[in-house]
Amino acid sequence: MSILSVEHLFHDFGGRTIFEDVNFRLLKGEHIGLIGANGEGKSTFMKIITRQLTPEQGKVIWSNKVKVGYLDQHTVLEKGKTIRDILKTAYQDLFQLENKMLDYYNKMSDCNEDEMNFMLEEIGEIQEELDVHDFYLIDSKIEEVASALGLKEIGLDNDVDALSGGQRTKILLAKLLLEKPDILLLDEPTNYLDENHILWLKNYLQNYENAFILISHDIPFLNEVVNLIYHVENNTITRYVGNYDEFKKVYEIRKYQAEKAYERQQAEIEKLEDFIARNKARVATRGMANSRMKKLEKMERLEKSVEKIKPEFNFKLGKTPSRFIAIIHDLVIGYDTPLSIPLNFTIEKGHKVALIGANGIGKTTLLKSVMGMIDPLSGNVELGENIEIGYFEQEDRSNNNKTCIEDLWEVYPGYTQYEIRSALAKCGLTTEQIESRVMVLSGGEQAKLRLCKIINTPCNVLILDEPTNHLDQDAKDELKRAIQAFNGTVLLVCHEPEFYKDIVDTIINLEDSSTKIA
Repeated sequence: MSILSVEHLFHDFGGRTIFEDVNFRLLKGEHIGLIGANGEGKSTFMKIITRQLTPEQGKVIWSNKVKVGYLDQHTVLEKGKTIRDILKTAYQDLFQLENKMLDYYNKMSDCNEDEMNFMLEEIGEIQEELDVHDFYLIDSKIEEVASALGLKEIGLDNDVDALSGGQRTKILLAKLLLEKPDILLLDEPTNYLDENHILWLKNYLQNYENAFILISHDIPFLNEVVNLIYHVENNTITRYVGNYDEFKKVYEIRKYQAEKAYERQQAEIEKLEDFIARNKARVATRGMANSRMKKLEKMERLEKSVEKIKPEFNFKLGKTPSRFIAIIHDLVIGYDTPLSIPLNFTIEKGHKVALIGANGIGKTTLLKSVMGMIDPLSGNVELGENIEIGYFEQEDRSNNNKTCIEDLWEVYPGYTQYEIRSALAKCGLTTEQIESRVMVLSGGEQAKLRLCKIINTPCNVLILDEPTNHLDQDAKDELKRAIQAFNGTVLLVCHEPEFYKDIVDTIINLEDSSTKIA
């Protein structure tokens, strides 16, 4: 039985066609991976099926009484609420049902037989609903999920307003899992999660009985948890049975077959056109020429597959720095309270270092302390000479109303418009995206813009804070190649071992020096 049906979906965004006559259905128990390059419309599709966006045309039909849980990382957590308060809201509907049931019990002392039978039937249904959703195990379920996602270590009675982006994502995910919806909609849930909690989420989804739709560029994760792939490309969505690796094999075969079919048709068209041109003027062969002309007119023309623009990242190496890039001496990082014990380590010229560890233990804080963007609580960082830093920030939280062209022009005012457009195109952005406002771009497209600002300025130290978040596979592969080819120093925060393990020569696990594990 279909839980969700999408029929003849058409949608434009900013003058650009996103979907054209798309049909989609979700059946009970299906574990779907929704994949595609940055900007193809995956998150837009999620917003359409959750009715946050209204499509230009088409129908979105949900089955009756389907409870949908949507992980939206842009959800604002209310200041003044604790983690426990937020997690308890997962059971808000059940508390309302319990109140309704108690109200029925109170009314039973003064009712007739028909009213009594009606209320008993209602109470039975409510009781069944409460049991299905573990109402009487609320406290233990909150403790269990909070522990699995590292929230207990943060402290369930801490105010959510003071938490990092990764910790907030964990809270939203925990609340969603506690709700036990009939269908989970997860938009890049592994972004900001550390390795241990990605593993827990993987195991959870593998054993999840209900349906889910998952957007992710984490290929190993996708391979482990989905049994269907829906590929978003060229304004449509195509269904493939199996995980990502199985999709890739079939996709390449279909792509090859489509290319060959196009080539055969083009050869046939050329042959027909040549025959018509040579024979339409001759009386004896004019009939055959007209016959071929009609065949040509009726032919359904195949379209040549358009190769997606692949990004090209090449970091420019700056002047030669001193031997020691940074000497960290008794450095205690934090804001109001320490996040670390005194840190002591040295980063030498040409070294490539990965900072790893759970969310909230201070990886980003350490990067900013090294760069002098925030003051440490104690200790110091001694930077070497001739240091030129290229810094990729994890998120741009500003509501940027400028176009990509305007935004990059602020960084490189001496560039011509042609040079600005060329620089953005090299990073994998299309003409439409280049002319769009930054605020309407997808997370992956915004990440490519931020990378563009770095690669066009010479530097000898790259400081990259979760650069793979939101990037599609082609962009991640190219970024990995570019970092490997960079002859300078690299300080990298990343939660994907398959990305950084072939890049770095040193791994620093901040959990070993943290005052708290989150």
